[in-house]
Amino acid sequence: MTDHVCQMRVAPWVNDRLCNRYHGSVTISAGYTDDWPALVSYRDLPEKGLTRFGLDKAVDDGVFERIAPGLFARSGATDDTTLAQAVIALKRPASTLCLLSAAALHDLTDEIPRATDVAIPRGTHPIKVKTAPVEWHRFDVDTFDVGRGERDLFDGLRIGLYSPQRTIVDLFRLRHIWGQDLAIDVLKRWLRRRGSTASSLLAVAKRFPAAYPAVHSALEVLL
Repeated sequence: MTDHVCQMRVAPWVNDRLCNRYHGSVTISAGYTDDWPALVSYRDLPEKGLTRFGLDKAVDDGVFERIAPGLFARSGATDDTTLAQAVIALKRPASTLCLLSAAALHDLTDEIPRATDVAIPRGTHPIKVKTAPVEWHRFDVDTFDVGRGERDLFDGLRIGLYSPQRTIVDLFRLRHIWGQDLAIDVLKRWLRRRGSTASSLLAVAKRFPAAYPAVHSALEVLL
């Protein structure tokens, strides 16, 4: 019996797939390249020129991995912690890296976070993340955006990140949990950095009356 081979047209960044019929059965052999997007969801398939069957085949072949319900990442695209942050950024866009995680990203501490510290507005429900441990923190809605910037992840995706000043204020504000020593050490390291000014820190601290006295007193001692 003669085999029949047909080419299927898909997006330009996907290799042609060969449809091989043999004795009435159909098998699909998919070719993958680095031009595939690093992140894809079932909802993205039509605009990216993919099919659900093709994506499921890519998962079966180990080319993509499921990192959340309906969300997939190319295997080896990045580390597990960044994958977790990508899921958070997509599922909870307001989420912001904070406290020890933010301090580490700003190179203000040598302590390694045991989990990624993520702030969400009070009233927002956290999500389950399987690729890396996450510690959720509920912050007040009225001051949630104070000092909030963004951090690039990968494939054009970004996640919220608090500024060094906001991070210091939060560590003083929550020093009963994180410890006074950590807050002081992070502040000392920040003050040694060129361009760091007490005025910029106090401007943020004034938005948090409970933290302002402690921040102000620490600056008086250190400066």
